[in-house]
Amino acid sequence: MQKSMMMMEGRKKRGIRKENGNKIWKEEDLSGMELASLPNHPSFNLACITKLDLSCNNLESLPESAAARLVNLVELDIHSNQLKRLPNSIGCLSKLKRLDASGNSLDSLPNTIQNCRSLEELLINFNQLTQLPDSLGLGLSNLRLLSVHSNKLTFLPSTAHKLSSLRTLDAHLNSLLTLPKDLHLLPYLHSIDVSQNFQNLNSLPDSIGLLPSLTHLNISYNCITTLPDSLACAAGLRSLKAEGNPLVSPAMEVVESGVDGVREYLIGRMNGVGMKGKGKRGWIWRMARCGMVVDVGRMREMKKDDDMFEMVSEYHSVDGVWSPRRKYMEVLSSPLRIFSRHRSAPASPSPTWK
Repeated sequence: MQKSMMMMEGRKKRGIRKENGNKIWKEEDLSGMELASLPNHPSFNLACITKLDLSCNNLESLPESAAARLVNLVELDIHSNQLKRLPNSIGCLSKLKRLDASGNSLDSLPNTIQNCRSLEELLINFNQLTQLPDSLGLGLSNLRLLSVHSNKLTFLPSTAHKLSSLRTLDAHLNSLLTLPKDLHLLPYLHSIDVSQNFQNLNSLPDSIGLLPSLTHLNISYNCITTLPDSLACAAGLRSLKAEGNPLVSPAMEVVESGVDGVREYLIGRMNGVGMKGKGKRGWIWRMARCGMVVDVGRMREMKKDDDMFEMVSEYHSVDGVWSPRRKYMEVLSSPLRIFSRHRSAPASPSPTWK
């Protein structure tokens, strides 16, 4: 402790002081100083710190009282320590935007983390997490990055679909058994990495291709045999990594041909290519029957045949998207009905148009 205090007193001043009215806000860099506890020093005023770097030390805990006093903290870096838990008072950090707690021994997160409502980046890689609190999605509406790779997670929170600002989800190297079925409700999620969950992850949600912003999907080194039909609708998908899976439908050579090849295969599969009784009523038909809104750009990219365009001619344009002219448009079925593995044939012989 005495050595650490000497290092603090003799170090070059690394804090950046910024005038804001009559108060001085500063950034404290105490990384790599072999600290076993937070310093008790006159100059260490927790209430004035906006950025605190305590990484690469020997911290085993953060005192509840100390965390509660970091009321103006915007960034907290505590990676590469020996922390076994985070204090419940972390929920007091209402201005916190970035938390990096990677490289510790955390096996859980406090439920109070949902109160960090300004949080935009949460990194908890290389820990011992077996679960994330279900409260995670209830308060973190500003979270853009959730990185929880290299843990022991079997499930993601059931409230994950409420992380409405999420852009990037990295959960590779865990023990995930499945992904939340409501992920398609995240409008900005563009990158998903759930690779290297190995034999645990053997399927993807039927809805995953309905993510409107999906561009990068890494599912390599799992036990997935079938890609969901909905990926045919992922018009923005640019990168699909699936090596190391026992894929049957489509076969790996189709995946290796690129995203366009996968999309063409899935469209053919939905339209019954190679099956007895193939007709005009393929996947577009099912979309129309369920009242699903169809994106014009996606349909054009999918290189439909004349039969499909003939059916689509029964649609009308509303604000850039095509939707079926159903009598009761306000009562729409879930698009999951179309892509569910357990979907059944439509009950009535034909849609009723206005």
